[in-house]
Amino acid sequence: MNADLPDGWTIERVRRASSDAEADLLSLERLVVVEQYGSADYDVLQPDLILSFRDLCLARAGDEWFMGQIDTDGSVICWASYGPDLAEAIRGL
Repeated sequence: MNADLPDGWTIERVRRASSDAEADLLSLERLVVVEQYGSADYDVLQPDLILSFRDLCLARAGDEWFMGQIDTDGSVICWASYGPDLAEAIRGL
């Protein structure tokens, strides 16, 4: 499970950094989109990692972490990039 996380990160470290003891990796078998500002359209992301935190999640696509939430159908709707640093993205939760 930890092999997919950035170097130096374990799921335990993610849980400590987020103060969420139930943070976990999600399956990539889902639609992940990011909203386009000022539009009803979405851009489809191809994440290689999705982390869940209570009601929020972080999806890594390319070198960026996108924050979003899981929809009722299991898809992930993101609203913004929180940059390339996982620690910074977690602080944005």
